[in-house]
Amino acid sequence: MKNIRNFCIIAHIDHGKSTLADRLLEVTNTVSQREMQDQVLDDMELEKERGITIKSHAIQMNYQRGSEAYVLNLIDTPGHVDFSYEVSRSIAACEGALLVVDATQGIQAQTISNLYLALENDLEIIPVMNKIDLDSAMPEEVADEIIDLLGCQREDILSCSAKTGVGVPEILDAIVDRIPCPKGDENAPLQALVFDSVFNPFRGIISYFRIVNGTLRTNDHVKFVSTEKDYHADEIGVLRLNMEPRKELKAGDVGYIISGIKSSREVRVGDTITHVEQPCDKAIDGFESVKPMVFAGVYPVDTDDYEELRASIEKLQLNDASLTFEPESSLALGFGFRCGFLGLLHMEIVQERLTREFNMDVITTVPNVQYKVKLTNGTEIDVYNPSGMPEPNNISEVYEPYIHAQIITKADYIGPVIKLCMDKRGILKNQNYLTTDRIEITFDLPLGEVVFDFYDKLKSISKGYASFDYYLNGFKPSKLVKLEILLNGDPVDALSTLTYVDNAYPIGRKMCEKLKDLIPRQQFDVAIQATIGSKIIARETVRQVRKDVTAKCYGGDITRKRKLLEKQKEGKKRMRQVGNVEVPQSAFLAVLKLD
Repeated sequence: MKNIRNFCIIAHIDHGKSTLADRLLEVTNTVSQREMQDQVLDDMELEKERGITIKSHAIQMNYQRGSEAYVLNLIDTPGHVDFSYEVSRSIAACEGALLVVDATQGIQAQTISNLYLALENDLEIIPVMNKIDLDSAMPEEVADEIIDLLGCQREDILSCSAKTGVGVPEILDAIVDRIPCPKGDENAPLQALVFDSVFNPFRGIISYFRIVNGTLRTNDHVKFVSTEKDYHADEIGVLRLNMEPRKELKAGDVGYIISGIKSSREVRVGDTITHVEQPCDKAIDGFESVKPMVFAGVYPVDTDDYEELRASIEKLQLNDASLTFEPESSLALGFGFRCGFLGLLHMEIVQERLTREFNMDVITTVPNVQYKVKLTNGTEIDVYNPSGMPEPNNISEVYEPYIHAQIITKADYIGPVIKLCMDKRGILKNQNYLTTDRIEITFDLPLGEVVFDFYDKLKSISKGYASFDYYLNGFKPSKLVKLEILLNGDPVDALSTLTYVDNAYPIGRKMCEKLKDLIPRQQFDVAIQATIGSKIIARETVRQVRKDVTAKCYGGDITRKRKLLEKQKEGKKRMRQVGNVEVPQSAFLAVLKLD
């Protein structure tokens, strides 16, 4: 065990974690030149396309230093704020972390929040300054920022260029020298922490774990503590570029187990694996259960695909434990699921993965957050979507969730950033200059305002320099109303939304105008109305398609034309009573992109 090192790489988005992981694999000859490619651990098409890491990836490397052979278990983590849960799971399985900071950009919001996560878990931090080969690098200024943040010595900071490979051997030496070896007793009862799992269509569910105490051998009779289901370990092994079977794994090792589990409900990330004959006393403290921030309805385009969609989401949840879902039904869309996501990017990625990996065409409703409603009879209920909102005369008070947001930006953009936050009903809490031209601004913001396009707007007004991190900060009373869209007097629940009272009129106006362009013309007039309770605040009309019934009347008395027009009018009236208005998929998506 003294020659095992478990570590992860944490950093802000785009600071070069995956590239550094590539170089480490190259230097230790874990990946041959033939198999080498950029972002070798990011095996999802989406990750390659967007240049981001979505999943944490574990891989084992062998490192020979002098006469000693070391085993290094590396876990590469995502950098985007929406995937911080992945980072917390990786940190729970490690003893040390490489904190990578871009020498051209310095410390960003996610760098700080990931660092705090690592310090809470007592990880040994090795600061690494990346991209020192670029002309725009500021090694001295960035080193000062790292010293202020960590309180370390200047000589503790390692400089490297992950692209060219400069400084990578020194990082490997620092991992061996500074990161402690795992603590644990290989003769104690088995305790292994499940930190991830994937679904394989041929072999069932494969769980990735880190052994804290004990030894696990092939064909051992094991059980999962929280589900209390027992299995035989058909195959165990370590995670190299491909899975490599082993006869036994001991305390400190990171590996995988295949035991023919068919149902995704039987494996939970954060669970503990132990032996059936000699179980451990208690489960390992896993990681915090994740709290979804954004809720949206996900419905199959074809209602017959409901069960298939359920199976797809369950398989996806195995791979992404921060996704939560429960069944719900809608008048307009039929049966579907109310899913909880960590943010808008997470929601977009889940929708994209359902389409690509499971061939599921889905409709996603307007995203919402969770509200607390106090009723006039004194009870309190949670509301996740607009259709669950009680009638206005039964509501005593509505509370909405607020977040504590940290924004780090260049001093040049401080005005537009503060204006954006104020427009979103934010309360300025603090301003702190990190250096002469970089500032940290702290705001309290309503989560409902941040859900839509806050992150995109923040990036565009700061020319990409601002970084953003947040955590939930309780609930505050608010004036919220339920804005409904009626088509011919019938509410379309998929388009209804909960919004702040002052924003209701402009949003209702824009939604009606947008829908007027998107809903195809019918044989009768279609009235599009935005309402709050029984009060109509905006209206647009999609004009009917009319046949010229008077074309055959050329001359003669006007009553002949009048008679034909009246007959047509009666027919239109009847048609309107039985006619259905089809809302195209583009209309649901357009509402998400209201500016």
